[in-house]
Amino acid sequence: MIKDKVVVITGASSGIGAETAKLLASRGAKVVLGARRKEKLEKLTDEIRNQGGQSIYQVTDVVKPEDSKNLVQLAKKTFGGIDVMFLNAGLMPSSPLSALKTNERNQIVDVNLKGVLNGIAAALPFFKAQRSGHFIATSSVAGLKAYPDNAVYGATKWAVRELMEVLRMESAQEGSHIRTATIYPAAIKTELLNTITDEASAQELKKTYDTYEITPDRIAKVVEFAIDMPEDTNVSELTVGPTIQPW
Repeated sequence: MIKDKVVVITGASSGIGAETAKLLASRGAKVVLGARRKEKLEKLTDEIRNQGGQSIYQVTDVVKPEDSKNLVQLAKKTFGGIDVMFLNAGLMPSSPLSALKTNERNQIVDVNLKGVLNGIAAALPFFKAQRSGHFIATSSVAGLKAYPDNAVYGATKWAVRELMEVLRMESAQEGSHIRTATIYPAAIKTELLNTITDEASAQELKKTYDTYEITPDRIAKVVEFAIDMPEDTNVSELTVGPTIQPW
């Protein structure tokens, strides 16, 4: 049941995060939006409220542990708690290893891996205390198989897979009733391609996405499905992509 659940979403200002916020709010969830771009968060929050939904936002950089903690505190202060933490923020500045784009690679690790760890650290104490909660993370098909030009991006997404699976296992062992779900999207129309500075990688991925991509509301429906399952049922992994894409 989604109605009245408090759902915190990182990377909420566009793409998968924004579409998920709109869908869950339309189902009666109370959504708490975090991202770096204030203007987009304001616009999305207004849109949700104008449709009769409940939404608040806070500018959030998932690289900073305090930002994730403050976002969770905002959810508790405004709506009285937190039921779901959707760890969705991510970057994909693809390039071959030989390009030696060290700064970009550090940024990928900071956002895609450390950002997820920061989100888990922010919500986990509350979930354990209330003996319920749901972590959902956006990984990638690059977290399931290797792709040239995506070694570091893929490594972070493989790491998310490991984190979420161990979190599920430990939660079961501890009896904390915390659920987890990891989503592995293929070609989804988002702003990820805008972060690629390597020209050859950008052109190659653009061809793929132009050929196959589907809209991010498809992933929002997958998040909805995972949350809507009975509390005693955990859907751990969901691989999603265009029917016509071989992945």
